[in-house]
Amino acid sequence: MKIFTSSEIREIDAATIRLEPVTPAGLMERAAATLFQRLKDTVPPEKKINVFAGPGNNGGDGLVIARLLYEDGHPVRVFIVETGSAHGSEFRMNADRLERAGISPLTIADPELFPAIGRDEVIIDAIFGTGLSKPPAGVAAEVIRRINLTGAYVISVDIPSGLFCEDNTGADRERIVRASQTITFQFPKLAFMFAGNDEQAGKWEVVDIGLHPETISEMHSAYHYIIRESVRPLLQKRRKFDHKGTFGHTLIIAGSYGKAGAATLSAGAALRTGAGLVTVHTPASAVLALQAALPEAMVSPDPGTGNVTELPDLSPYDAAGVGPGLGTDPDTASVLRKLLETATIPLVLDADAINIMAQHPELLDLLPPDTVLTPHPGEFRRLTGTESSDYLLMKEQMAFAARYRCIVVLKGAHTSVAVPEGEVYFNSTGNPGMATGGSGDVLTGMITSLLAQGYEPADAAVAGVYLHGLAGDVALRIHSEESVIAGDILMNIGRAFRETHFSSFSMYL
Repeated sequence: MKIFTSSEIREIDAATIRLEPVTPAGLMERAAATLFQRLKDTVPPEKKINVFAGPGNNGGDGLVIARLLYEDGHPVRVFIVETGSAHGSEFRMNADRLERAGISPLTIADPELFPAIGRDEVIIDAIFGTGLSKPPAGVAAEVIRRINLTGAYVISVDIPSGLFCEDNTGADRERIVRASQTITFQFPKLAFMFAGNDEQAGKWEVVDIGLHPETISEMHSAYHYIIRESVRPLLQKRRKFDHKGTFGHTLIIAGSYGKAGAATLSAGAALRTGAGLVTVHTPASAVLALQAALPEAMVSPDPGTGNVTELPDLSPYDAAGVGPGLGTDPDTASVLRKLLETATIPLVLDADAINIMAQHPELLDLLPPDTVLTPHPGEFRRLTGTESSDYLLMKEQMAFAARYRCIVVLKGAHTSVAVPEGEVYFNSTGNPGMATGGSGDVLTGMITSLLAQGYEPADAAVAGVYLHGLAGDVALRIHSEESVIAGDILMNIGRAFRETHFSSFSMYL
């Protein structure tokens, strides 16, 4: 699914009006009617509803929604927020229709006119939409501040008022509606992908309002949202006469004294993701623990007792994942350098492999093309020396992927995959229960396994993060956010594959 910028959304709206054809008012009515149907599932009929509408198209949507709710029997009040901008023609038309339906909106030109709203009431925020070009000021800013103080359940139309679609760096959060729920039109908004906007966006969902499909298909976007429909075609089909050699030999270079678990989790994930063979190169101290925990994997013992000190012969392997629990010992750093200088197989670099590169930035110039890096934000900041947050960090991620011709998997609530061609893919699966030690080790094994099976690096990264998050979601159905551990994610990789392959998964639980 594509994620479009605010300017691109305006182009798609205009194309829909021109090519369908449909009038602007007709498109507004259609969008509002779709959202109204969703609201009927969300808001009990006895709840008092307060609609705050601005002067533009988002406000017009709010007026249509208010009319539809009123005609459906909901108790509705409507407040028009004066922002200093002229009312659009569609807004004025829908204001007249609202009056004829029996609702007389109250205009708020003075913040002191803000109504008393109980905590058990509902607010529908339709003040500003995706066309916002500057932070709210004056009356609008004060109304937003007071909405946030009510304690009511707030539903934002398309986007929380005051939140920009893309870059909210340095935003005054007091001037942005804190939505309990956002119902957004047609596409996720880029701002929803960033942790800093979570309090404002709340729980968000996308509703299809029927924008012109050919225009959507043809218009390029640098941003994408990874969903089941985009991952399913990437998954390779297995044939009757395939054998273990068909599915590649995965090498995992991982572990150090006290961290055999990281190597075990990564190797186990590689096996569960379909690798035909998995070998773990790990210090001698970890061999017995690993073989006892994971008899399906082979072990290549390193001469070092506490750290990896030698690079194994890479010729038997189809891909290598390096870093989980590895440590940053100087001997281990030398191994990584030799790997980068000599490897001709696809690589996944995680955890301490990334930390070593942060300590020795000259290693970045040795990265083979299409190497997959899987840092969390802290590791990426150490690697790049940036203190940027959210949107600007994504821009750093894109620039890094382009400069080093690599794939950067930045882990988080919406793990993002940046590819050298300048595109970013945000993941739709996963949950807070996955914020646990070892979760990243599992992801490393999964992506490396897919590479060993012959997946293209970008496809391996996209499919890997989706399946990893989905395995966590399946684990959550069994456990709780507090009790999910990395082993639960590992053990549910198979169910994640099944849920991706089949339309209905309930029959397989």
